[in-house]
Amino acid sequence: MFRRINDELNNIVAKDAAANSKLEIVLTYPGFHAMLLHRLAQIFWRNKLRLVARLIACIARFLTGIEIHPGAIIGKRVFIDHGCGVVIGETAEIADDVTIYHGVTLGSRINFKGKRHPTVQSGVVIGAGAKVIGDIIIGQDSKIGPNAVVTKSLPPNSLAVSVTTRVMKASDPAAHDYTI
Repeated sequence: MFRRINDELNNIVAKDAAANSKLEIVLTYPGFHAMLLHRLAQIFWRNKLRLVARLIACIARFLTGIEIHPGAIIGKRVFIDHGCGVVIGETAEIADDVTIYHGVTLGSRINFKGKRHPTVQSGVVIGAGAKVIGDIIIGQDSKIGPNAVVTKSLPPNSLAVSVTTRVMKASDPAAHDYTI
């Protein structure tokens, strides 16, 4: 357990130039706190103690401003930077090494039991305020720009920008005009 926490801390130090020490992260980073509490809530969720899981998630939201449903599946080294306003729905799946900035929603368009939230593959970066909606797949190493609205699956190594979401391959010369 301590090895995994140290791995998470090393990831944050590597991704956040503002991080001065692991102690600072442990004491002051809401994204780190939200992930720890989510992992605890998910244990209860998987063991069918749903009320306890939802209470832990509610406490986490109150303390951090980050709402992660206890049913969401989240991989290793997922970094939620700043975090306030992040919402991750029940059937969302997030692979390893994903970075999520503040105000991001991984939400649903419809209300039914079953898979209805996005699947985010490894190495993805989701910019501040982006909305990723529906049972779609965000391909490995893709980038979603700030305030983009994504309602269709993205192939690996894509860049999605703007409210009308223009998708391009990262190798496309026009993709270099955008920074995340």
